[in-house]
Amino acid sequence: MNHHINKKTKFLDLGLMDYQEAWDYQGELFEKTIAIKTSNRKLEEEQQQITENYLIFLEHPHVYTLGKSGSEDNLLLDEDGLKEKEATYYKINRGGDITYHGPGQIVGYPILDLDNFFTDIHKYLRLLEEAVILTLKDYGIESGRIKGLTGVWLDYEEGAKNPRKICALGVKSSRWVTMHGFAFNVNTNLDYFKNIIPCGIDDKAVTSMEAELGKKQNMQEVEEKLKQHIADLFEMELI
Repeated sequence: MNHHINKKTKFLDLGLMDYQEAWDYQGELFEKTIAIKTSNRKLEEEQQQITENYLIFLEHPHVYTLGKSGSEDNLLLDEDGLKEKEATYYKINRGGDITYHGPGQIVGYPILDLDNFFTDIHKYLRLLEEAVILTLKDYGIESGRIKGLTGVWLDYEEGAKNPRKICALGVKSSRWVTMHGFAFNVNTNLDYFKNIIPCGIDDKAVTSMEAELGKKQNMQEVEEKLKQHIADLFEMELI
């Protein structure tokens, strides 16, 4: 076992944070980790630095973000419309199309050096989905995956009448370091999704725990469960 493997992960709950501010902060941690990995390549093994891992949870004010593969046509609001909804709009460097973030949604940004865990992006995405699936199961909500689509869905079996997405994923990775992550609708105002074609998929609905269970959920409690499932699945030690 390489003695530089570090499964310790700093957990940060940043509360409600502006999208740009959070993006800049993620970017700093991401670049710092990549810089360590780059310089390690030139050093003898005993001089190499360990990389740190971070798991960030936060909520954003109303914001729409468009990934690299997305089309601006999927945003159905103009500038005045955005102002009226008190929402902002960013084009960003993750994969995926357009999505919405807002209060009542747990946004998770794992900044992990996957060399500390496993070097497999597919597995990484599946484990993030699995953590959400297990959290929903804790509340009696049955969820799963739809072949060919990322994220976590309800009514997901083939041929199901009303598939609805409860968690969206969009990540970026470089040298096995990850950024961006997932958005999990807990008490999200779903009306905001009506102003976009979420992830460019126009025939599927969006939902939240509140919508499914008929009442607002305790965000802190949901976060605790989700955090624990992520830690267990990745075998990380949260600090």
